[in-house]
Amino acid sequence: MSDATDVTLDLEDIQSGALHERPSPYVGTYLLLRIDDRHAGRELVRRLLAVVDSGVSLADPADAWITVAFTHHGLKALGVPRESLESFAPEFRQGMAARAAEIGDVGENAPEHWEKPLGTPDVHVVLAALSPDADRLESVLARAGRTLEQLPGVEVIWRQDCYQLPTGRTSFGFKDGIGQPAVQGSGIPGSNPREEPISAGEFILGYPDETGSLPPMPTPDVLGRNGTYVVFRKLHTRVADYRLYLREQATDRQERELLAAKMVGRWPSGAPLALTAEQDDPDLGADPTRNNDFGFRDDLRGFKCPAGAHIRRANPRDALDHEMSVNTRLHRMIRRGTSYGPPLPEGVLVDDGADRGIMFVFAGAHIKRQFEFVKTQWLNDGIFIGAPAEKDPLVGRNDGTGRFTIPQVPVRRRLQGLPPFVVTRGGEYCFAPGIAGLRWLSELAT
Repeated sequence: MSDATDVTLDLEDIQSGALHERPSPYVGTYLLLRIDDRHAGRELVRRLLAVVDSGVSLADPADAWITVAFTHHGLKALGVPRESLESFAPEFRQGMAARAAEIGDVGENAPEHWEKPLGTPDVHVVLAALSPDADRLESVLARAGRTLEQLPGVEVIWRQDCYQLPTGRTSFGFKDGIGQPAVQGSGIPGSNPREEPISAGEFILGYPDETGSLPPMPTPDVLGRNGTYVVFRKLHTRVADYRLYLREQATDRQERELLAAKMVGRWPSGAPLALTAEQDDPDLGADPTRNNDFGFRDDLRGFKCPAGAHIRRANPRDALDHEMSVNTRLHRMIRRGTSYGPPLPEGVLVDDGADRGIMFVFAGAHIKRQFEFVKTQWLNDGIFIGAPAEKDPLVGRNDGTGRFTIPQVPVRRRLQGLPPFVVTRGGEYCFAPGIAGLRWLSELAT
Protein backbone atom coordinates (compact mmCIF):
# COMPACT_ATOMS: atom_id res chain seq x y z
CA MET A 1 0.00 0.00 0.00
CA SER A 2 1.22 3.50 -0.84
CA ASP A 3 2.04 5.88 2.01
CA ALA A 4 0.33 8.76 0.23
CA THR A 5 -2.11 9.45 3.06
CA ASP A 6 -1.54 13.21 2.82
CA VAL A 7 -2.36 13.44 -0.88
CA THR A 8 -4.80 16.19 -1.73
CA LEU A 9 -6.47 15.96 -5.10
CA ASP A 10 -6.77 19.03 -7.28
CA LEU A 11 -10.56 18.72 -7.51
CA GLU A 12 -10.87 21.95 -9.48
CA ASP A 13 -8.96 20.32 -12.33
CA ILE A 14 -10.58 16.86 -12.28
CA GLN A 15 -13.76 16.20 -14.23
CA SER A 16 -16.51 15.46 -11.72
CA GLY A 17 -17.56 12.29 -13.52
CA ALA A 18 -14.25 10.64 -12.60
CA LEU A 19 -15.08 10.67 -8.88
CA HIS A 20 -18.76 11.57 -8.68
CA GLU A 21 -20.95 8.61 -7.70
CA ARG A 22 -24.02 8.37 -9.90
CA PRO A 23 -27.27 9.47 -8.26
CA SER A 24 -30.09 7.10 -7.36
CA PRO A 25 -32.51 7.30 -9.01
CA TYR A 26 -30.80 8.40 -12.22
CA VAL A 27 -31.35 9.11 -15.88
CA GLY A 28 -28.55 9.52 -18.37
CA THR A 29 -27.46 9.78 -21.97
CA TYR A 30 -24.30 8.73 -23.79
CA LEU A 31 -23.41 10.49 -27.03
CA LEU A 32 -20.67 9.52 -29.48
CA LEU A 33 -19.27 12.23 -31.78
CA ARG A 34 -17.09 12.19 -34.88
CA ILE A 35 -14.72 15.07 -35.66
CA ASP A 36 -14.34 15.71 -39.39
CA ASP A 37 -12.55 19.07 -39.01
CA ARG A 38 -9.90 19.57 -36.34
CA HIS A 39 -10.62 23.26 -36.00
CA ALA A 40 -14.29 22.56 -35.36
CA GLY A 41 -13.24 19.84 -32.92
CA ARG A 42 -11.06 22.26 -30.96
CA GLU A 43 -13.91 24.77 -30.92
CA LEU A 44 -16.16 22.03 -29.53
CA VAL A 45 -13.68 21.40 -26.72
CA ARG A 46 -13.47 25.12 -26.00
CA ARG A 47 -17.25 25.30 -25.71
CA LEU A 48 -17.41 22.17 -23.56
CA LEU A 49 -15.20 23.87 -20.99
CA ALA A 50 -18.25 25.87 -20.00
CA VAL A 51 -20.35 22.70 -19.66
CA VAL A 52 -18.05 20.16 -17.99
CA ASP A 53 -18.00 20.40 -14.19
CA SER A 54 -14.95 19.84 -12.04
CA GLY A 55 -14.71 17.71 -8.92
CA VAL A 56 -15.62 20.64 -6.68
CA SER A 57 -19.23 20.04 -7.78
CA LEU A 58 -19.10 17.02 -5.49
CA ALA A 59 -20.41 19.40 -2.86
CA ASP A 60 -23.78 19.12 -4.62
CA PRO A 61 -24.10 15.42 -5.50
CA ALA A 62 -27.75 15.84 -6.46
CA ASP A 63 -26.97 17.91 -9.53
CA ALA A 64 -26.53 16.81 -13.15
CA TRP A 65 -23.14 16.68 -14.83
CA ILE A 66 -21.38 15.93 -18.09
CA THR A 67 -18.11 14.07 -18.63
CA VAL A 68 -16.15 14.30 -21.89
CA ALA A 69 -13.58 11.75 -23.01
CA PHE A 70 -11.66 11.04 -26.22
CA THR A 71 -10.58 7.91 -28.02
CA HIS A 72 -7.09 7.70 -29.51
CA HIS A 73 -8.66 8.32 -32.92
CA GLY A 74 -10.34 11.37 -31.42
CA LEU A 75 -7.09 12.86 -30.16
CA LYS A 76 -5.62 12.29 -33.62
CA ALA A 77 -8.62 14.03 -35.16
CA LEU A 78 -7.96 17.05 -32.93
CA GLY A 79 -4.39 17.22 -34.19
CA VAL A 80 -2.58 16.17 -31.02
CA PRO A 81 1.15 15.89 -31.86
CA ARG A 82 2.54 12.41 -32.53
CA GLU A 83 4.95 12.45 -29.58
CA SER A 84 2.01 13.11 -27.29
CA LEU A 85 -0.18 10.44 -28.89
CA GLU A 86 2.59 7.87 -28.47
CA SER A 87 2.94 8.68 -24.76
CA PHE A 88 -0.46 7.17 -23.90
CA ALA A 89 -0.84 3.65 -22.53
CA PRO A 90 -0.51 0.96 -25.25
CA GLU A 91 -3.98 -0.44 -24.49
CA PHE A 92 -5.55 2.95 -25.07
CA ARG A 93 -3.63 3.49 -28.29
CA GLN A 94 -4.72 0.11 -29.64
CA GLY A 95 -8.35 0.49 -28.62
CA MET A 96 -10.84 -2.03 -27.28
CA ALA A 97 -11.77 -3.56 -30.64
CA ALA A 98 -8.13 -4.34 -31.46
CA ARG A 99 -7.71 -6.02 -28.07
CA ALA A 100 -10.99 -7.93 -28.22
CA ALA A 101 -9.43 -11.39 -28.44
CA GLU A 102 -7.13 -10.65 -25.49
CA ILE A 103 -10.00 -9.60 -23.23
CA GLY A 104 -12.36 -12.39 -24.27
CA ASP A 105 -14.61 -10.55 -26.71
CA VAL A 106 -14.76 -13.43 -29.18
CA GLY A 107 -17.49 -15.37 -30.96
CA GLU A 108 -20.79 -13.52 -30.73
CA ASN A 109 -19.03 -10.91 -28.57
CA ALA A 110 -16.45 -10.12 -31.26
CA PRO A 111 -16.20 -6.63 -32.82
CA GLU A 112 -17.67 -7.79 -36.14
CA HIS A 113 -20.95 -8.25 -34.28
CA TRP A 114 -20.82 -4.97 -32.38
CA GLU A 115 -23.38 -2.24 -32.73
CA LYS A 116 -22.00 0.34 -35.12
CA PRO A 117 -20.19 2.69 -34.82
CA LEU A 118 -18.80 1.16 -31.61
CA GLY A 119 -15.29 -0.12 -32.13
CA THR A 120 -14.72 1.81 -35.36
CA PRO A 121 -12.33 4.69 -36.11
CA ASP A 122 -15.36 7.01 -36.41
CA VAL A 123 -15.78 7.26 -32.62
CA HIS A 124 -13.81 10.28 -31.45
CA VAL A 125 -15.61 11.84 -28.50
CA VAL A 126 -17.77 10.33 -25.75
CA LEU A 127 -20.12 12.61 -23.83
CA ALA A 128 -21.79 11.12 -20.77
CA ALA A 129 -24.56 13.01 -18.98
CA LEU A 130 -26.09 11.81 -15.71
CA SER A 131 -28.78 13.37 -13.56
CA PRO A 132 -31.22 12.52 -10.76
CA ASP A 133 -34.23 13.32 -12.94
CA ALA A 134 -35.33 13.88 -16.54
CA ASP A 135 -35.80 17.66 -16.23
CA ARG A 136 -32.25 18.30 -15.08
CA LEU A 137 -30.92 15.85 -17.66
CA GLU A 138 -32.69 17.68 -20.48
CA SER A 139 -31.31 20.95 -19.17
CA VAL A 140 -27.72 19.74 -19.17
CA LEU A 141 -28.18 18.04 -22.56
CA ALA A 142 -29.52 21.31 -23.94
CA ARG A 143 -26.34 23.02 -22.74
CA ALA A 144 -24.29 20.31 -24.43
CA GLY A 145 -26.36 20.61 -27.59
CA ARG A 146 -25.57 24.30 -27.84
CA THR A 147 -21.88 23.44 -28.07
CA LEU A 148 -22.64 21.72 -31.37
CA GLU A 149 -24.51 24.63 -32.94
CA GLN A 150 -22.92 25.86 -36.18
CA LEU A 151 -20.16 23.27 -36.00
CA PRO A 152 -20.52 21.38 -39.30
CA GLY A 153 -17.22 19.61 -38.72
CA VAL A 154 -18.57 17.69 -35.68
CA GLU A 155 -21.38 15.15 -35.88
CA VAL A 156 -23.33 13.12 -33.33
CA ILE A 157 -23.18 9.52 -34.61
CA TRP A 158 -24.72 7.48 -31.76
CA ARG A 159 -26.94 7.97 -28.72
CA GLN A 160 -27.88 5.67 -25.86
CA ASP A 161 -30.34 6.70 -23.18
CA CYS A 162 -30.34 4.96 -19.82
CA TYR A 163 -32.34 5.14 -16.64
CA GLN A 164 -32.83 3.38 -13.37
CA LEU A 165 -35.57 0.78 -13.71
CA PRO A 166 -38.71 1.29 -11.59
CA THR A 167 -37.54 -1.51 -9.28
CA GLY A 168 -34.24 0.30 -8.66
CA ARG A 169 -32.45 -2.84 -9.81
CA THR A 170 -30.71 -4.16 -12.91
CA SER A 171 -32.50 -6.10 -15.64
CA PHE A 172 -31.48 -9.29 -13.80
CA GLY A 173 -33.35 -8.05 -10.74
CA PHE A 174 -30.45 -7.13 -8.43
CA LYS A 175 -29.58 -3.87 -6.74
CA ASP A 176 -26.40 -2.44 -8.28
CA GLY A 177 -23.83 0.27 -7.66
CA ILE A 178 -23.25 -0.70 -4.04
CA GLY A 179 -19.50 -1.23 -3.77
CA GLN A 180 -17.19 1.69 -4.53
CA PRO A 181 -13.66 2.32 -3.20
CA ALA A 182 -12.65 5.44 -1.34
CA VAL A 183 -10.02 7.46 -3.22
CA GLN A 184 -7.31 9.09 -1.10
CA GLY A 185 -7.56 12.85 -1.11
CA SER A 186 -11.06 13.00 -2.59
CA GLY A 187 -12.88 13.43 0.69
CA ILE A 188 -15.50 10.92 -0.44
CA PRO A 189 -15.97 7.94 1.89
CA GLY A 190 -15.93 4.46 0.40
CA SER A 191 -18.80 2.04 0.78
CA ASN A 192 -16.75 -0.58 2.68
CA PRO A 193 -15.57 0.70 6.09
CA ARG A 194 -13.14 -2.24 6.28
CA GLU A 195 -11.23 -1.08 3.20
CA GLU A 196 -8.62 1.63 3.59
CA PRO A 197 -8.80 4.38 0.93
CA ILE A 198 -7.08 3.42 -2.33
CA SER A 199 -4.12 5.53 -3.46
CA ALA A 200 -5.25 8.36 -5.73
CA GLY A 201 -2.84 7.31 -8.48
CA GLU A 202 -4.85 4.14 -9.06
CA PHE A 203 -7.57 6.32 -10.56
CA ILE A 204 -6.22 9.81 -11.30
CA LEU A 205 -2.96 10.41 -13.16
CA GLY A 206 -0.26 12.52 -11.56
CA TYR A 207 -0.45 10.99 -8.07
CA PRO A 208 1.30 7.98 -6.42
CA ASP A 209 -0.49 4.66 -6.88
CA GLU A 210 -0.53 1.58 -4.63
CA THR A 211 3.05 0.73 -5.59
CA GLY A 212 4.21 4.12 -4.31
CA SER A 213 5.15 5.22 -7.82
CA LEU A 214 3.68 7.67 -10.26
CA PRO A 215 1.84 5.79 -13.05
CA PRO A 216 3.02 6.53 -16.59
CA MET A 217 1.34 9.74 -17.69
CA PRO A 218 0.69 11.15 -21.17
CA THR A 219 2.70 14.18 -22.20
CA PRO A 220 2.70 17.09 -21.90
CA ASP A 221 1.94 17.13 -18.18
CA VAL A 222 -0.88 19.60 -18.67
CA LEU A 223 -2.71 16.99 -20.77
CA GLY A 224 -2.02 13.97 -18.59
CA ARG A 225 -2.22 15.29 -15.05
CA ASN A 226 -5.62 14.91 -13.37
CA GLY A 227 -6.87 12.82 -16.26
CA THR A 228 -8.16 9.27 -16.14
CA TYR A 229 -8.75 6.42 -18.56
CA VAL A 230 -12.37 5.45 -19.13
CA VAL A 231 -13.64 2.08 -20.33
CA PHE A 232 -17.06 2.31 -21.93
CA ARG A 233 -19.03 -0.86 -22.80
CA LYS A 234 -22.56 -1.67 -23.91
CA LEU A 235 -23.62 -5.07 -22.55
CA HIS A 236 -26.86 -6.75 -23.63
CA THR A 237 -28.52 -8.95 -20.99
CA ARG A 238 -30.44 -12.11 -21.89
CA VAL A 239 -32.92 -11.93 -19.06
CA ALA A 240 -35.33 -14.56 -20.39
CA ASP A 241 -32.51 -17.10 -20.77
CA TYR A 242 -31.35 -16.31 -17.24
CA ARG A 243 -34.82 -16.85 -15.77
CA LEU A 244 -35.37 -20.02 -17.77
CA TYR A 245 -32.05 -21.48 -16.65
CA LEU A 246 -32.86 -20.85 -12.98
CA ARG A 247 -36.31 -22.41 -13.41
CA GLU A 248 -34.75 -25.53 -14.93
CA GLN A 249 -32.31 -25.86 -12.02
CA ALA A 250 -34.77 -25.28 -9.17
CA THR A 251 -37.94 -26.91 -7.94
CA ASP A 252 -39.63 -23.80 -6.56
CA ARG A 253 -39.38 -20.01 -6.29
CA GLN A 254 -37.44 -20.11 -3.02
CA GLU A 255 -34.76 -22.33 -4.52
CA ARG A 256 -34.55 -20.13 -7.63
CA GLU A 257 -33.95 -17.07 -5.49
CA LEU A 258 -31.24 -18.87 -3.53
CA LEU A 259 -29.47 -20.10 -6.67
CA ALA A 260 -29.58 -16.62 -8.17
CA ALA A 261 -28.15 -15.14 -4.97
CA LYS A 262 -25.37 -17.75 -4.92
CA MET A 263 -24.44 -16.82 -8.50
CA VAL A 264 -24.35 -13.09 -7.74
CA GLY A 265 -23.15 -13.09 -4.13
CA ARG A 266 -25.99 -10.85 -3.01
CA TRP A 267 -29.74 -11.13 -2.65
CA PRO A 268 -31.91 -8.99 -4.97
CA SER A 269 -32.20 -6.30 -2.27
CA GLY A 270 -28.43 -5.91 -2.19
CA ALA A 271 -28.00 -7.76 1.09
CA PRO A 272 -24.73 -9.76 0.87
CA LEU A 273 -24.64 -13.51 1.39
CA ALA A 274 -21.60 -12.92 3.59
CA LEU A 275 -23.93 -11.37 6.18
CA THR A 276 -27.19 -13.22 5.53
CA ALA A 277 -26.56 -16.53 3.81
CA GLU A 278 -29.96 -18.18 4.20
CA GLN A 279 -32.50 -15.53 3.26
CA ASP A 280 -32.83 -12.01 1.91
CA ASP A 281 -32.83 -9.08 4.32
CA PRO A 282 -34.25 -6.00 2.55
CA ASP A 283 -33.46 -3.73 5.51
CA LEU A 284 -29.81 -4.75 5.35
CA GLY A 285 -29.77 -4.36 1.56
CA ALA A 286 -31.13 -0.82 1.83
CA ASP A 287 -28.67 0.28 4.54
CA PRO A 288 -25.53 1.82 2.95
CA THR A 289 -23.75 1.71 6.31
CA ARG A 290 -24.06 -2.09 6.49
CA ASN A 291 -24.66 -3.62 3.05
CA ASN A 292 -20.99 -3.42 2.07
CA ASP A 293 -19.43 -3.90 5.49
CA PHE A 294 -18.05 -7.41 5.09
CA GLY A 295 -15.12 -9.52 3.95
CA PHE A 296 -14.63 -13.10 2.82
CA ARG A 297 -11.72 -14.16 5.05
CA ASP A 298 -14.04 -16.03 7.42
CA ASP A 299 -15.65 -17.87 4.49
CA LEU A 300 -12.66 -19.08 2.46
CA ARG A 301 -14.45 -22.29 1.48
CA GLY A 302 -17.46 -20.34 0.22
CA PHE A 303 -20.22 -21.92 2.26
CA LYS A 304 -21.89 -18.53 2.65
CA CYS A 305 -20.81 -16.85 -0.59
CA PRO A 306 -19.30 -19.17 -3.23
CA ALA A 307 -15.78 -18.25 -4.28
CA GLY A 308 -17.00 -18.13 -7.90
CA ALA A 309 -19.90 -15.74 -7.23
CA HIS A 310 -19.94 -12.58 -9.34
CA ILE A 311 -19.22 -10.01 -6.62
CA ARG A 312 -16.47 -12.16 -5.11
CA ARG A 313 -14.73 -12.60 -8.46
CA ALA A 314 -14.96 -8.89 -9.28
CA ASN A 315 -13.60 -7.92 -5.85
CA PRO A 316 -12.20 -10.76 -3.72
CA ARG A 317 -11.73 -8.33 -0.81
CA ASP A 318 -9.71 -10.05 1.94
CA ALA A 319 -10.19 -13.60 0.59
CA LEU A 320 -6.79 -13.48 -1.11
CA ASP A 321 -4.85 -11.91 1.77
CA HIS A 322 -3.13 -15.26 2.33
CA GLU A 323 -1.85 -15.20 -1.26
CA MET A 324 1.44 -13.32 -1.09
CA SER A 325 1.52 -12.83 -4.88
CA VAL A 326 -1.89 -11.14 -5.05
CA ASN A 327 -2.60 -7.54 -4.04
CA THR A 328 -6.28 -6.94 -4.68
CA ARG A 329 -5.81 -3.19 -4.19
CA LEU A 330 -3.93 -3.06 -7.50
CA HIS A 331 -7.06 -4.21 -9.30
CA ARG A 332 -9.77 -2.07 -7.70
CA MET A 333 -12.05 -0.22 -10.08
CA ILE A 334 -14.40 2.73 -9.99
CA ARG A 335 -17.56 1.53 -11.76
CA ARG A 336 -20.41 3.61 -13.07
CA GLY A 337 -22.92 1.05 -14.34
CA THR A 338 -26.30 2.18 -15.65
CA SER A 339 -29.25 0.28 -17.12
CA TYR A 340 -30.77 0.77 -20.55
CA GLY A 341 -33.86 -0.62 -22.24
CA PRO A 342 -37.24 -1.67 -20.82
CA PRO A 343 -37.50 -4.31 -18.08
CA LEU A 344 -38.71 -7.75 -19.13
CA PRO A 345 -42.11 -8.21 -17.42
CA GLU A 346 -42.02 -10.37 -14.32
CA GLY A 347 -42.39 -14.07 -15.02
CA VAL A 348 -41.78 -13.85 -18.78
CA LEU A 349 -39.49 -16.66 -19.96
CA VAL A 350 -39.37 -15.85 -23.69
CA ASP A 351 -37.20 -13.09 -25.11
CA ASP A 352 -39.32 -10.21 -26.41
CA GLY A 353 -36.65 -8.87 -28.77
CA ALA A 354 -36.11 -5.64 -26.82
CA ASP A 355 -32.59 -4.29 -26.40
CA ARG A 356 -31.86 -4.10 -22.68
CA GLY A 357 -28.79 -4.31 -20.57
CA ILE A 358 -26.05 -2.41 -18.80
CA MET A 359 -23.83 0.48 -19.81
CA PHE A 360 -20.60 -0.45 -18.03
CA VAL A 361 -18.21 2.43 -17.35
CA PHE A 362 -14.86 2.11 -15.56
CA ALA A 363 -12.53 4.92 -14.54
CA GLY A 364 -8.92 4.27 -13.60
CA ALA A 365 -5.26 4.93 -14.29
CA HIS A 366 -4.40 1.40 -15.44
CA ILE A 367 -6.59 -0.14 -18.14
CA LYS A 368 -4.50 -3.30 -18.30
CA ARG A 369 -4.11 -4.23 -14.63
CA GLN A 370 -7.49 -2.96 -13.56
CA PHE A 371 -10.23 -3.55 -16.15
CA GLU A 372 -8.43 -6.06 -18.40
CA PHE A 373 -6.97 -8.04 -15.50
CA VAL A 374 -10.27 -8.40 -13.67
CA LYS A 375 -12.13 -9.31 -16.86
CA THR A 376 -9.66 -11.95 -18.04
CA GLN A 377 -8.09 -13.33 -14.85
CA TRP A 378 -10.98 -13.15 -12.40
CA LEU A 379 -14.22 -13.09 -14.39
CA ASN A 380 -13.28 -15.37 -17.29
CA ASP A 381 -10.80 -17.66 -15.54
CA GLY A 382 -11.25 -19.75 -12.43
CA ILE A 383 -7.62 -20.58 -11.67
CA PHE A 384 -7.37 -18.07 -8.82
CA ILE A 385 -10.32 -19.72 -7.03
CA GLY A 386 -9.12 -23.25 -7.71
CA ALA A 387 -11.69 -23.95 -10.43
CA PRO A 388 -9.92 -23.47 -13.77
CA ALA A 389 -12.89 -24.73 -15.79
CA GLU A 390 -15.29 -22.17 -14.31
CA LYS A 391 -16.09 -18.60 -15.34
CA ASP A 392 -18.22 -15.92 -13.73
CA PRO A 393 -21.73 -17.46 -13.74
CA LEU A 394 -23.46 -14.19 -14.57
CA VAL A 395 -21.17 -12.17 -16.85
CA GLY A 396 -18.50 -14.73 -17.78
CA ARG A 397 -17.86 -15.99 -21.29
CA ASN A 398 -19.96 -19.14 -20.87
CA ASP A 399 -21.00 -21.03 -23.99
CA GLY A 400 -23.60 -23.53 -22.85
CA THR A 401 -21.03 -25.78 -21.26
CA GLY A 402 -20.14 -23.53 -18.33
CA ARG A 403 -20.45 -24.65 -14.72
CA PHE A 404 -20.64 -23.12 -11.27
CA THR A 405 -19.86 -24.75 -7.93
CA ILE A 406 -21.87 -24.09 -4.77
CA PRO A 407 -20.14 -25.46 -1.64
CA GLN A 408 -22.58 -27.10 0.76
CA VAL A 409 -22.82 -29.98 3.22
CA PRO A 410 -22.77 -32.92 2.80
CA VAL A 411 -22.16 -32.66 -0.98
CA ARG A 412 -21.37 -29.59 -3.05
CA ARG A 413 -23.75 -28.64 -5.83
CA ARG A 414 -22.48 -27.97 -9.32
CA LEU A 415 -24.61 -26.16 -11.89
CA GLN A 416 -23.90 -27.38 -15.42
CA GLY A 417 -24.54 -26.08 -18.91
CA LEU A 418 -24.41 -22.37 -18.13
CA PRO A 419 -25.30 -20.35 -21.25
CA PRO A 420 -24.13 -16.77 -21.88
CA PHE A 421 -26.37 -14.29 -20.07
CA VAL A 422 -24.45 -11.16 -21.15
CA VAL A 423 -23.33 -10.29 -24.68
CA THR A 424 -20.97 -7.47 -25.61
CA ARG A 425 -22.54 -4.97 -28.01
CA GLY A 426 -19.43 -2.81 -28.26
CA GLY A 427 -17.18 -0.44 -26.40
CA GLU A 428 -14.29 2.01 -26.42
CA TYR A 429 -11.16 2.88 -24.47
CA CYS A 430 -11.17 6.60 -23.77
CA PHE A 431 -9.22 9.28 -21.94
CA ALA A 432 -10.91 11.98 -19.86
CA PRO A 433 -8.45 14.88 -19.42
CA GLY A 434 -8.50 17.28 -16.54
CA ILE A 435 -9.95 20.75 -17.06
CA ALA A 436 -6.51 22.19 -17.88
CA GLY A 437 -5.99 19.33 -20.33
CA LEU A 438 -9.25 20.18 -22.08
CA ARG A 439 -8.13 23.79 -22.34
CA TRP A 440 -4.81 22.67 -23.84
CA LEU A 441 -6.65 20.60 -26.47
CA SER A 442 -8.83 23.57 -27.36
CA GLU A 443 -5.76 25.77 -27.89
CA LEU A 444 -3.70 23.41 -30.04
CA ALA A 445 -1.79 25.19 -32.74
CA THR A 446 -2.51 24.30 -36.36
